[in-house]
This record gives sequence, C-alpha cells and structure tokens, in this order.
Amino acid sequence: MSDSARTANGSVPVPTGLTEHRPVYVIGGGPGGLAAAAALREQGVRAVVLEKSGQVGASWRRHYDRLHLHTTRRRSALPGLAMPRRFGRWVARDDVVRYLEKYAEHHELEVVTGVEVSRVDRAPDGSGWRLAATGGRMLTGRAVVVATGFNHTPHVPDWPGRDAFTGDLVHAADYRDPTPYTGRDVLVVGIGNTGAEIAADLVEGGASRVRIAVRTVPHIVRRSTAGWPAQATGILVRRLPVWLVDRAGRLMSRLAVPDLTAHGLPRPDTGLYSRVREGAIPVQDVGLIDAVRAGHVVPVAAVESFDGDTVVLADGERITPDAVIAATGYRRSLEGLVGHLGVLDARGRPVVHGRRTPKQAPGLYFTGFTNPISGMLRELALDAGKIAKRLARTR
Repeated sequence: MSDSARTANGSVPVPTGLTEHRPVYVIGGGPGGLAAAAALREQGVRAVVLEKSGQVGASWRRHYDRLHLHTTRRRSALPGLAMPRRFGRWVARDDVVRYLEKYAEHHELEVVTGVEVSRVDRAPDGSGWRLAATGGRMLTGRAVVVATGFNHTPHVPDWPGRDAFTGDLVHAADYRDPTPYTGRDVLVVGIGNTGAEIAADLVEGGASRVRIAVRTVPHIVRRSTAGWPAQATGILVRRLPVWLVDRAGRLMSRLAVPDLTAHGLPRPDTGLYSRVREGAIPVQDVGLIDAVRAGHVVPVAAVESFDGDTVVLADGERITPDAVIAATGYRRSLEGLVGHLGVLDARGRPVVHGRRTPKQAPGLYFTGFTNPISGMLRELALDAGKIAKRLARTR
C-alpha cells in the first residue's frame, strides 16, 4: 500500500492526474468502499476512503474461521482485479482479506485509516458535503459514497431475562471456531446462513449437543448442484416475475433438498423469491442438511425469554444449554450518520442505492445495503461502476 494510503491524519497527497481539491469521500474500507474508490479512480475522479479501523476489510477479518464465500470466485471479483485461481472456487475468509489488501495496493487507493465519520451534512455553501470525523476533523467533499456495510452493528434481541442468564451468551460476531464449545450443550439462535453454518461447525468441532432455534422456517438451497452454483441461478432469475421464480423454486427444492419435516424443519409455506424480496436470503447448505438428518443439529422453537440458567422457547419448552450463540443479524446503524437527512426508510436502510441519489440529498450515494440473491460482491462491483460513471459526468 502506498505511503498516502497509510496516512491517518486526513491530509492525503493528491495522486498524479487527479487534481480535484474536493474529493469524493468514501466512508468504509470494505469491499463496497474499495470498489467504489477504484471505479472512481478509473474515471479520473479523486476518491479518498475513510476507514475507522486500522486496516481495510475490517468486518471480514472478524468473521468465523471456517467461512467461505457462497458465491463463486469468478463472480465475486471487484472491478479491475480478478481473484487468483489458487483461491479455489469458494474463497476462504482469509483469502478474501488478502484480496482486499492487494486490491487497495493494486489500484493505489487513498485509504485513510483510523478515521471514523460520525455525521454527514450539506456543506455551508450548498455545493458539496461536510463530514464530521475523528479528532474534530471537518472534511469537505463534492460527493459522498456511504459504504459502511450491511453487517455493521451486531444485534441481540432484548429477550426478557437475557441479562440474568447464567450461561454463556454471545453474538455470532464473536464466534470464531468451535474449540471453546467442545463437549458443551449449545443453542444457536437464528437459522440464516450464519446460524446454519455455525451449527454445522459446532457439530464437527465436538459440541455434545447442538440445537438451533427457528422463528421462520428458511428456504434451503444447495450451494452447487451438478457443478451449477446457486448464485448463477440467482443471477438468471433476478428480473423474472416473483410468482414464476417461486414456482420454479418449489420444484427445485423438492428435487434437490430432502424433506426435513420429520426432523423438525418443514418446507416453507411461502415462495423463495417472495421471501427474498422481503430481505430473507435462502440458506445455502454447507452441512446443515446432513447434520439435521443425522440428529446432530436439532431444530427447536424460537426463543421467547430467559430464566436464570433456562431458555424458554415459544412452544413452552424449557431448555438449559451451557451456551447460547445469537445469530440474530446486524443493524446498518446509519441513523446517526445520515438519519437527519431523510434518506432512510422505516427499517433504517437507504431509500436508494447505486447510481441513484436521494432527491433531497444529491451527491450522496449508498452501496452495500442490500443482500441480493445474485451475490453481494457482484452487486457491489456493478454499483461501483455505475456510481463512478455518474460522478464522472457531473464534475
């Protein structure tokens, strides 16, 4: 990484050929932010990435050890740099981190670390944006790209009695590997991709008992069927009518995924794509199906409350696990940053993304706040190109 990329005081030399005195500020040094900065640089637009941690790809560094991309290597590359073939088809977490480091170096991106942006406002002269950042800095740019990430702030529900639970209770963000849970009774709460994979990991790591609490039965798909990745199907069907994809999804599920009703995990009664449109991505199987069929992972009802050492489930069952891992999702946490601008919906998500900007906030862009069936990294790459072209036209 260049010397300018290591600068953490907000004063970054302007690279040769990029002469704008007011750059585009990109908030977040993850895949979305780096992709946007690289695409802007390609268009001749100066972009400065502001990353609150000390390194790029901070969120990826915190993920659990066994994580691999559920999207293929070829379809997960960011603009201007392919992922190395040696990473394999399903890229491991550590290799994603290596790729992001190389990506910033390859594109000679201006990445300023150790700087957290707390608020974005219109510049006083109305011709740009002012960012309040760490150490009292006030930075002014002609545009802002917010790329702070879909998985920003871990969320644990405020279950009654939670704080008095005498067992171990952690969010999935703090889970690394199954070693601390060997020989223990563990309840995983949440059956999204993270919860399903952690449950399978716990079984393989020697937990004595693994249960998974299910509030809404998920759609489960094979990551790959006869060599054809689920992501490729997601790309093909993304713009088809919802009812058609729902019908095709039911057929494919019956052909590729065994009926787990007898094991406590019935087939969903709502369509796959209907659920995607509501924000629920299918669970890609990386061991859950076999673990449930073998009885190694036992689905139970949703968590309702805690009572000392006991977890009370929605069906009235009371269980006493040694540890609870809450795979209960994340919050975008954009309210403090841009909530005052009227650019968020009722769920705290941006009302627009990609090349579009809110009518009341022209020059403010968002990327990485959707979870598309076609693959997050692929859509980040597409968004980056669209944002860059839009900004190059409006200089």
